[in-house]
Amino acid sequence: MRKMMQKVTGNVKKTARKAVMLMKDTRGENYVDTAVKILIAVVLGALLLAGLYALFGDVVMPTLTRRIQEMFNYAG
Repeated sequence: MRKMMQKVTGNVKKTARKAVMLMKDTRGENYVDTAVKILIAVVLGALLLAGLYALFGDVVMPTLTRRIQEMFNYAG
């Protein structure tokens, strides 16, 4: 029983040391940095999509419609 308790105590101490080392570890990328990058990409993508939608809706589509009608207008 004594050996088993010593083994369990040793395992707990080893696990505690690993946890402390992981908490002190400052390598790598943090989750907050990644979240900010994703948020910036989503916002920029939405702005780009809104700009293209406005451009096509106001400038390109009416011009394209007019040119197609002129192209197939055999009377004039």
